[in-house]
Amino acid sequence: MEIIGLSYRWGVILQVAAILHFVQRRPDNFWLWVILMGGGLGSLVYIFVEVLPDAGLVKLSFEGMSRRRRARDLEAIVHDNPAIGNLEELADLYLEEKQFSKARQLYDKVIASRTDSIDPFYRRGLAAIAMEDFPSALPDLEKVVAKDPKYDFYRAIGALALVHGKAGDAQRAETLFNQALEISTQSETYYNYASFLAGVGRSREAREWAERILAKKPTMPRYLRRRERPWFRKATSLIKQLPAT
Repeated sequence: MEIIGLSYRWGVILQVAAILHFVQRRPDNFWLWVILMGGGLGSLVYIFVEVLPDAGLVKLSFEGMSRRRRARDLEAIVHDNPAIGNLEELADLYLEEKQFSKARQLYDKVIASRTDSIDPFYRRGLAAIAMEDFPSALPDLEKVVAKDPKYDFYRAIGALALVHGKAGDAQRAETLFNQALEISTQSETYYNYASFLAGVGRSREAREWAERILAKKPTMPRYLRRRERPWFRKATSLIKQLPAT
């Protein structure tokens, strides 16, 4: 009886752990049925298939803590030595940590002192987009794309297309999206284009581009599928919002 009781308790622990991971990572919904209906055994299968491969995310968490620690160190350094290199590195760390307002303020200082690189302009534009300040993002991204249309693997031109769409210049946005999508297969660009099409009433085309994101899923390596999950969820949500065809 003690063995049975111990087995039951471990089964419950495995189920709880599996459900917590499911809620955080949101894999395919059928896994929830495996966990609930399969009990401890089903949860163990889920852990082997979904949780253990996520161990790489632990490394990313440590990298995040390292970035924050480095940011704190740089904050102290730039107080006494506001060299451009230090300011730019700190701005990049703020951007990665989604502290967009702080990042943009530092990019302002970097650009005021040095304009030979387009990277600060690009990253300041990304920070402005994240803050939904599209008018401010426009001149920065125009400068980047004018100098290098392929910048950041065509993400720059896709971001510029997004900004023109938000600014109401549908024709320019369409032209830029088409240029980006000739080469780029990034889910971010696909999603932004689908959202743009939905916004101008081209629901059928919007659905097609959103479905292209989901069509990648079956052939993707598992590690890439995990990284793309946010875009899968966004694409699914967009499709649900579109009128039925």
